[in-house]
Amino acid sequence: MKYFIVELSYKVPFEKLSGIVDAHRSFLDTGYKNKMLLCSGPKNSKTGGIIVARAESEKEIRDYFENDPYHTEDVAEHKFIEFTPVKHQDFLKDWIEL
Repeated sequence: MKYFIVELSYKVPFEKLSGIVDAHRSFLDTGYKNKMLLCSGPKNSKTGGIIVARAESEKEIRDYFENDPYHTEDVAEHKFIEFTPVKHQDFLKDWIEL
């Protein structure tokens, strides 16, 4: 399993996202249901968001986010940063397969 920080950077002012936010969050629900996503939320600067995710490959995570309404509506860029979680809280043991 590979682990990623997915950083979203908005291409438009946050105020212009109001019609897309709900669709984006519904899209993320699928990732939570299939245990691909651990947590997500907007940056406090309202310039984008952060998502902690896992997938079998970078291609799999990129393919998943191709369907993100923020991507399909071209209002955000996605940056994928792979990392290795060598330390974690015990309650994450089942999500992180070391």
